[in-house]
Amino acid sequence: VQLQASGGGWVQPGGSLRLSCAASGRSFRRYAMAWFRQAPGKEREFVGGSNWSGGSKNYANELWGRFTISRDDANTLHLQMNNLTPDDTAVYFCEAEVHSDYSYHVPEKPSEYGYSGQGTQVTVSS
Repeated sequence: VQLQASGGGWVQPGGSLRLSCAASGRSFRRYAMAWFRQAPGKEREFVGGSNWSGGSKNYANELWGRFTISRDDANTLHLQMNNLTPDDTAVYFCEAEVHSDYSYHVPEKPSEYGYSGQGTQVTVSS
């Protein structure tokens, strides 16, 4: 199973990026998928996620309004990031959980997810 994150890069403050995650090797159509990020010296933190159907989404409190999650299908997840700041600089990881199928709930702890990809670097600086 692989979760390949892409779309990262360098952007100036106030700019936008769109990250994509493509999962392969198994279907996650019954499970939540989410984005986490980890900055140097910090713990991995929840960014946002979607339940299995895309009908329920959740975001870290401080990211509401700037970040948007979309789920195209069972194995594809996107993260639209707008008005980026240097505090958004981190490696962004796509993760998929396999514990609670067909759930409305979107878990927010890394330990609740079973699969994680290598991540994509996002750097916000002038």
